[in-house]
Amino acid sequence: MDASTALIEPSGILDSIKGEAFRTQVEAALQSGAKVLLIDLKEITFVDSSGLGALVSVLKRVRARDCEMYICSMNDQVRMLFELTSMDQVFEIFPDRSAFESRAIR
Repeated sequence: MDASTALIEPSGILDSIKGEAFRTQVEAALQSGAKVLLIDLKEITFVDSSGLGALVSVLKRVRARDCEMYICSMNDQVRMLFELTSMDQVFEIFPDRSAFESRAIR
């Protein structure tokens, strides 16, 4: 990953409490000049509606700054939630970090 890419690795359950900490991490990354954010969800065991809302709100903030955000390494339960809510159509999702790193440069 290059210097303009920030890696954010939340863990546990992404809910209203962790969602606020997640938003703070994203804001700090954007303030430090990141143009691309990779949200690695490998350590997330569950996402509730507040956590999903945090992801959507962060995506809006990232796009408003003309930056990009990607998600990788979801477990099956989180992937199912994204599919049921059609969030898999909103976010660009990679199976793992290496797939993100080998993506074609746009």
